[in-house]
Amino acid sequence: MKKKTDWPSINWQDFGPAPVIGVDEVGRGCLAGPVYAAAVILNPEHDVSAYTDSKLISEPRREIMAIQIAECHQTGLGFATVEEIDQLNIFRASQLAMIRAIENLHVSGGHVLVDGKFLLPGLSGFKQTAIIKGDLRCKPISAASILAKVTRDQLMKTLHQEFPVYGFEKHKGYATPQHKSLIQINKPCYWHRRTFAGVKEHLQ
Repeated sequence: MKKKTDWPSINWQDFGPAPVIGVDEVGRGCLAGPVYAAAVILNPEHDVSAYTDSKLISEPRREIMAIQIAECHQTGLGFATVEEIDQLNIFRASQLAMIRAIENLHVSGGHVLVDGKFLLPGLSGFKQTAIIKGDLRCKPISAASILAKVTRDQLMKTLHQEFPVYGFEKHKGYATPQHKSLIQINKPCYWHRRTFAGVKEHLQ
């Protein structure tokens, strides 16, 4: 398995045509909640050196950085609902969320840098490049990963207030042993993904 140092950085400014758009999603591996995505066009006048994979940044630091990203750069957010995840499958729903995030930038073209191995289907008017480990290697995708992660985490904290028995505030809907145990005890709620193992076997 490659280490962090084995993945070379990618200079986003080498891509064209402008604007260069980084896009990433978060929440694919969760048992509950929507999948979120963010799209970001970086402002080159701002320092982006601290941006990296959101999973490598502490939660308090991520929240500060997400505010800065929203204030300093052009951003768009998108999501796919729990119902869409169950209808489409999580892979297609994740792509839908990313397309919606790009659409919410309100730009007519450019070069989209997509985190992962796959391009986004049906995204007309844009050139695309898929970048494996893009959230680690390419600053626009890093910024998108941070913004998407914080936005989704904030939603899950809000849902915790309505459904405290599932512990959403702690695990954010991911398939932790605690979360799976609480689903078994309390049965799934509206926000659980009904086609996912860990949920579907506990449906009434």
